Amino acid sequence: MACCAHRSTLPDSTLTDQLAALDPALRRELEAHGFRDEQLLRWAGERAGDPSRNWVKGRVEVPAPGDVQPLPARDSAEGRELAERGMAALAAGELAVIVLAGGMATRMGGVVKALVEALPGLTFLDARLAERAHWERKAGAPLPLWLMSSTATDEPLRVALGAAGPAVGIFGQFASLRLTPDGLLFLDAHGRPSVYAPGHGDLPDALAQSGLLAGFVARGGRTVWIANLDNLGASIDPLVLGWHLARSAQLTVEVVEQYPGDKGGLPVRLDGRLEILENFRVPPGFDQDAVGVFNTNTFLVDAPSLAGLEMDWTYFRVEKTVEGRPAVQFERLIGELTSTLETRFLLVPREGDDSRFVPVKEPGDLARNAPQIERLMAPILGTAS
Repeated sequence: MACCAHRSTLPDSTLTDQLAALDPALRRELEAHGFRDEQLLRWAGERAGDPSRNWVKGRVEVPAPGDVQPLPARDSAEGRELAERGMAALAAGELAVIVLAGGMATRMGGVVKALVEALPGLTFLDARLAERAHWERKAGAPLPLWLMSSTATDEPLRVALGAAGPAVGIFGQFASLRLTPDGLLFLDAHGRPSVYAPGHGDLPDALAQSGLLAGFVARGGRTVWIANLDNLGASIDPLVLGWHLARSAQLTVEVVEQYPGDKGGLPVRLDGRLEILENFRVPPGFDQDAVGVFNTNTFLVDAPSLAGLEMDWTYFRVEKTVEGRPAVQFERLIGELTSTLETRFLLVPREGDDSRFVPVKEPGDLARNAPQIERLMAPILGTAS
């Protein structure tokens, strides 16, 4: 979406006037990505910055004993049985993988993160493509790989995929426009509206719109595995897949031991129901450190349940600094799937050779995690000694 090509001289009287004066080409592009005037106008009415608007209502408690279950040892009888079950599902073509690839590596110079080298000569996109090819060979069955792009990454991803493009599905997040704290359109230094992607909670709706999921389910697809692009630890593992299937779970969330300073999703009980809550949704008085585990943003979802999903998403008010000025945007988060789908929490390793949480958010993470990434990629690339 070439949003940045559109120059605008917009009135500053009301948001309604500004929307009416949008460049027609920009409007067409926005509407193709789920934009609706009425939604933005509703958001503009929620200008108050009181953090309590994002707090959940209800009783928040730490998970009860048994709510978070550890991944069985790979060499145990249970581990071998679960891995065999997961491998059978792979061989039956029952798994599809979604990689969240809408992000820009702002702390690495504002480049498309998928095209950043995870290892010398190997981009994050290359790594995900190699992983797919590896498991297709082992399973002897197709393994659909779908990338959720954003307006900033869609075209670069398609160019980078080249000949592999038809074999990899791409579907786009939705798009919206940032606001000023006063509820008008936020305009950049060139007078252009500021386009952004309103969160990875777009995934169910954007995926449904693409038709990819419906076709997969019609062919007997059973499980969708969702992972962050930059966490190569969240790779395909028959043991994890078998664990998910053995529990007939609608949704399995991978969690790891919580470290001081972790910010993101916390597994909790909300009025007795297992859910993921982002830190900013937890009301004061709840001891977040008492939870002890942390969401990795890796999910295994029952494909028919995801295809039939009906839920009212919560859009959260987020304050940003853009070009040195305050801006407001509204986002929805994929962890809110836990508010509707029956959820299981799976504790996976955070440290050691078997770590399933190796995120890369800044250049220092690349250097620090390079040995672990090399170990993870060695069997996939055929470089294991």
